[in-house]
Amino acid sequence: MKYDRKSAKSHAREHMRGIWAAALMPFAEDLSIDEAGFRANINHWIEGLGIDGFFIAGKQGEFFAMSVDERKRSFDLAVAACEGRAQTIMSCSDQNMDVVIDLARHAQASGADYIVVHAPILHFYKKQDETLLRYYETIASKVDIGIALWSHPDSGYLMSPQLCNRLADIETVVAIKYSVPRKMYAELTRLASDRILVSTASEEEWLDNIIELGWQLYLCSSPPYLLQTVNDRRMRDYTDAAFAGRFDEARAIRDSLDPVRRALRETRPAEKPHAHQKYWQDLLGQTGGHVRAPCLELTEAEKAQTRAAFDACGLKL
Repeated sequence: MKYDRKSAKSHAREHMRGIWAAALMPFAEDLSIDEAGFRANINHWIEGLGIDGFFIAGKQGEFFAMSVDERKRSFDLAVAACEGRAQTIMSCSDQNMDVVIDLARHAQASGADYIVVHAPILHFYKKQDETLLRYYETIASKVDIGIALWSHPDSGYLMSPQLCNRLADIETVVAIKYSVPRKMYAELTRLASDRILVSTASEEEWLDNIIELGWQLYLCSSPPYLLQTVNDRRMRDYTDAAFAGRFDEARAIRDSLDPVRRALRETRPAEKPHAHQKYWQDLLGQTGGHVRAPCLELTEAEKAQTRAAFDACGLKL
């Protein structure tokens, strides 16, 4: 690691910034990890699209369909593929605490920059905040690597801004991916932005959050590599314009992406986000590949509809 426990927060403040993308994991015809395709994607995302960091083996990466060894392998692949050109944050989320800590230790040993752990599904509803405080304190006591929190509706509840503000006091908690309504993450920014970096996965809200909330980090989902090509880096362009204070220019660029956002949103079948995004990757010339069970593949009719929208959305290939 490039920092110790005591400097985790200051290191993240200085280096954890810009556009970070949640990597989809490409699977080959036999459903093995397509390692060459994964490496090629990361290289393209860094060199071609200017993405600053990668969220590895999260929900987008189908961690729920991978073995623990495969998740560890994905950490190693990502660190090697980045070669110091971009940063990494490894998803160590799991219902079993021993698995979380095992993955966290492997991430730290592999050379990852940070880890992220989502709030677990809880089976008891008494003293919930105290349980979650103990949960993250326990993880932080076992490794030195910087930790990002992650709260989203899939857990069955949302961590409150007040709880997250308490969690921000943990020495190695450096950030949060806060997949909640804007009112909640704006409140947490007010409470805890002196100790952690607050972010959310909504690309459509990213520019407003730079301008109005002073955010420095998009952490993260798939838009950075689905909305852009080597010849059409509008997310990168509006982000850089905003960071430079050119807000009117940034808004114009951001708004020009509406047809692309609409094409993605309106052709995505319910319960098929992974297959849909992977097919969009294929259309972009990236390695999308297959999904693993329980994820569902697109039908030929769904592919045809997506291809028509892709062709008409205005991305410059």
